[in-house]
Amino acid sequence: MTDDRRFASTSVPRHLVRGAVGLGALIGSVALVPVFGLGSLLLAPVGLLALRGCPTCWAIGLMQTISMGRLRRSCTDGRCELTVVARARSHQDANGSATPVATP
Repeated sequence: MTDDRRFASTSVPRHLVRGAVGLGALIGSVALVPVFGLGSLLLAPVGLLALRGCPTCWAIGLMQTISMGRLRRSCTDGRCELTVVARARSHQDANGSATPVATP
């Protein structure tokens, strides 16, 4: 398997905005049919484009965006493993100054 992140965004807020635009356009395309007629269905492709396919694709992308940089998948000899990436975090000492501490 490849490490494909085609549904992920660069940040969680950006992904949530894409979801709001996409779901809003899909809901609006159906809900506005009585008001604007069949022309309102032109919003459906806009919604699908913002969601990069479908609501399920958007949800997969949200999970990928959240886990980006936190989990790493490595495959060797047909066996894949998911490991947590060690990240440095700040730790406040008695003076209140932050010092980086490596997490195991």
